[in-house]
Amino acid sequence: MNLLFWQTIFITSLLIASIVASKVIMIFDFFVLPAAVVAYAFTFLATDVINEKYGKEEAKRTIHIGLIALVFGSILIIIAGLLPVAPFAQESQEAFEKILGQNWRIVVASLTAYYVAQMVDINIFNWLKKKLNFKHKWLRNNTSTVSGQLIDTCIFITIAFYGIVPELGIMILSQYLFKVGLAFIDTPLFYLFTRKSSKSY
Repeated sequence: MNLLFWQTIFITSLLIASIVASKVIMIFDFFVLPAAVVAYAFTFLATDVINEKYGKEEAKRTIHIGLIALVFGSILIIIAGLLPVAPFAQESQEAFEKILGQNWRIVVASLTAYYVAQMVDINIFNWLKKKLNFKHKWLRNNTSTVSGQLIDTCIFITIAFYGIVPELGIMILSQYLFKVGLAFIDTPLFYLFTRKSSKSY
């Protein structure tokens, strides 16, 4: 699995997360969160693997590519929404606008939270990598991810859902706790995909 593979996983997860972010779900009658939470978790796994195997600069480059993909994808969705709909497909246009055309707030929230959180994740991961002398991969993987996810959750939920979703604090807390659980689950995957990595960046 080379760099291109992980960049593909990253970009795909990022774009899918941005598309499904407006759907709010509830799990176990407690966790209230955007449906994007699962797809977005893979972006942190991908950047941690890239950072570990190919270095900090490649991880940053991937984040910048992702930012371009998000902006370009948003522009394409806007263009698609502006194109004239066939008279017999008006219902599909209404569904399209309801799901994809609503969300300047989602777009702004996604872009802001994504960039800030991913850069925090990369910098913490790299700092711990050097501080721990390239040992304890589980610690830098989890610490960087849960830190980045906290920032991402607070920024995204606040911008995207303030004034729309009641009890915003519960949504932030439940989403963050769910993300922390996913971060711990992806630790074995991180070890699996970086088991042959011995490079020092």
